[in-house]
Amino acid sequence: MKAVLGKQQGRKSCSRALLKIAGREESGREDSNLRPQRPERCALPICATPRLPVVLLYSASMNAANMKYFVLIMDGAAGWALPANERKTCLELARTPHLDALVKTGTLGLVHNVPEGMEPSSACACMSLLGYDPRVYYKGRGSIEARSMEIPVREGEHVFRCNLVSVRDGRMDSYSSGYINNEESRELILALEAAVGDDEVSFFPGISYRHICKIKGHEDVLEAKCTPAHDIPGGVISQYLPCGRGSEFLRDLMSRSVEVLENHPVNVSRRARGEVPANMMWLFWGSGQIPPMPSFSETYGLSSAITSGVDLLQGLGKMVGMKVLDIPGVTGDIQNDYSAQIRGAVAALDTNDMVVAHVEAPDEAGHDGSVADKVEAIERIDGDMVSVLRELAEDGVRILIAPDHPTPIEVQTHVAEPVPFLLCAEGMAGNGGARFTEDEAARTGVVVTDGFSLMGKFTAREVPRWH
Repeated sequence: MKAVLGKQQGRKSCSRALLKIAGREESGREDSNLRPQRPERCALPICATPRLPVVLLYSASMNAANMKYFVLIMDGAAGWALPANERKTCLELARTPHLDALVKTGTLGLVHNVPEGMEPSSACACMSLLGYDPRVYYKGRGSIEARSMEIPVREGEHVFRCNLVSVRDGRMDSYSSGYINNEESRELILALEAAVGDDEVSFFPGISYRHICKIKGHEDVLEAKCTPAHDIPGGVISQYLPCGRGSEFLRDLMSRSVEVLENHPVNVSRRARGEVPANMMWLFWGSGQIPPMPSFSETYGLSSAITSGVDLLQGLGKMVGMKVLDIPGVTGDIQNDYSAQIRGAVAALDTNDMVVAHVEAPDEAGHDGSVADKVEAIERIDGDMVSVLRELAEDGVRILIAPDHPTPIEVQTHVAEPVPFLLCAEGMAGNGGARFTEDEAARTGVVVTDGFSLMGKFTAREVPRWH
């Protein structure tokens, strides 16, 4: 199908064969009570950027009735200035020519994705970026991940994130057990189900180190104060075990897990290979049933799809009726196949009005405290993914790019601070930013205080006004 691009009638069809990202280059070329306010759909093509030798993966009519939108979430990419690195953030250290080129054609600013007083989790922040107010809909992360895994949560049931962690000499050695693979972690979770599971407790294998524990009854477990494993790198675990009312049951489960996991054959083999063992489970992010959320299509009038390597974003997508894309090579760590993810995401524009691509790699590097890995992840996103988004922008697709929250290297966890965002749409011009960085975004003076309202501005018919 030929692409009809409004004012851009003379351009080549969007259905032309993929060149650069397929490796076959050819010659020549805000709030309304319990739900977000439904905006009018955008009917305008967007601003043009310099043409790149990248060919689009979708074929669709881009007319007034069929505008296309693409959202890129760079999880945890923002951060703080690093004293040991010329007081630059990882976004400033990274070489990002494609992001910086888009900055000069769109609106750069800051967005607060975590409402005041709420935890700076990806659940809250990404819910905001998807256009839903966390103060209304966020009731805990465990149930969102359970939704992704199609685990039902009934009345009187509670679900917790269950990390397989590595503990050495009483300290948290690795919150991810060295990014244990799916096969080994599944075997360990099934061993926990066999030895610890009963009528009240069930275990469900997820991805890598991330799993789910479901508890029936024991209502007070949701009152326990639990600390995420990634918040205590190197910490003495006895100081961070669940505490307060309801914690005794959780602590007992965690203690019993050590007996099952410490000398399990999987860990015997891991030690023999010089890898850290997954010798304890760590429970946190507990929640019960979650309230129904209005679908994205009824809220914003758009069909949508999402790609992510983590259960959280897949769960959020399912909760609002987004199609979850299964793209081989997409992972929740720094081994993510960025090229495969952008290929699959752009292809999905053929049958969806909006596609959301969530990349976990910068956040994982931040939790690991690795400047090199975080900078590399940002540069891979820019080179493999944003380079394609520049081409999409020229061909009439609206583009929104933002982290969800900062994950500063110094603290190796999330903080509730604003992050840079970039929105490209026709009628916008560069607003003074030179690069996609925290300081450049702050200098523009554009600030969105309620992050969930950004989606309405992004999808509205009119060009957004920021002052």
